[in-house]
Amino acid sequence: MEFRQLEYFVAVVETGSISAASRRVHIAQPALTRQMRLLEDDVGTLLFERHARGVRLGVAGRALYDEAVQLLDQRAQIKARLTSLGSGVSGKLSLGITVTHLWVPDVAKLMGDYRSRYPGVAFEVFPLLSGPQLERLKEGTLDVGILYLDGPEQPGLAMRPLAHDHLTLAVPESSPWASMPPSCLDELKDTDFVWGFRSASPIYYDRMLAHFERLGFSPRVVQYGADNITILSMVAAGLGVAIVPSASSAHPMPGIRFIQLAELDTCDMPMWIAWRSNNDSPALHNLIGLVEERVG
Repeated sequence: MEFRQLEYFVAVVETGSISAASRRVHIAQPALTRQMRLLEDDVGTLLFERHARGVRLGVAGRALYDEAVQLLDQRAQIKARLTSLGSGVSGKLSLGITVTHLWVPDVAKLMGDYRSRYPGVAFEVFPLLSGPQLERLKEGTLDVGILYLDGPEQPGLAMRPLAHDHLTLAVPESSPWASMPPSCLDELKDTDFVWGFRSASPIYYDRMLAHFERLGFSPRVVQYGADNITILSMVAAGLGVAIVPSASSAHPMPGIRFIQLAELDTCDMPMWIAWRSNNDSPALHNLIGLVEERVG
């Protein structure tokens, strides 16, 4: 029993005659008659009661008709679903992104544009720092990440530059620095700093420290936070000042003043979108295509 034969069978039932069905399915009448005979041979019983004015369904034919309609509908649904998955217009995409960048306008617009273009794809967004993102990408438990990297040389990963970030100074609103901002980092040499752990984002951490070494600046660190949101909450509580990605200011927090310094502006923090080079997910490659459209 073939789907093609079931389609012919349904056409015969619904038109009431072989001749009318042959016109509907675009097959010669003798060929259609032969296919119905083969179908009856295959199921082992007569499906039609034939008479001079056409054909009428027998008991077995009525039972087969109901099953055939359901089978053909299911086949159409399966084909549509597979086609949708194959073209990346449905499915699931796991995205890692630092919490800092969830509110960055360019990143938010990228996610919104993707959702508008491919509404059938479900985003699973994981707020992760660059270090854990890199680990999960290499493990294969994350489809794509938006993170800090030093360059495109990461074994097993493909990547595209997404944006350039820099650093900014975050101080408590109650701090004297909020009303009289420093003009250079050297003025902050005796100030208490809240800092992050290197393990959370080694590339970001090392790039920042190298920049400070070139400037001859060494922050006096008295507190540590697990991520930038934690660090900023500690700043808001008055535990110290912090140097964070400028993207942090895209989502202002109560109790914090962000201060731009020329020395921090010159610390380039490139953001990349990265994925496993052997990941052939159409939904993923549609996202990469959208990135390439945006950044040229």
